[in-house]
Amino acid sequence: MNILFAERLKSLRKERGLKQEALAKELGLTQRKISYWENGVTEPDMAALWKISDYFGVTVDYLLGKSDY
Repeated sequence: MNILFAERLKSLRKERGLKQEALAKELGLTQRKISYWENGVTEPDMAALWKISDYFGVTVDYLLGKSDY
């Protein structure tokens, strides 16, 4: 599992002052899915990665730990 993704997702969510439920609603997902991602249980597919990167205005590379911005 990509622990850096989990940390970055949680950090981005908290920076926006969002609870998991609110982020899930914004992305059209379930709170459980967000929780699993943030705890490293599962990883998102490419479609979800694009949604997350668009929502937060970051690159997929940043989310995956391949870049620092």
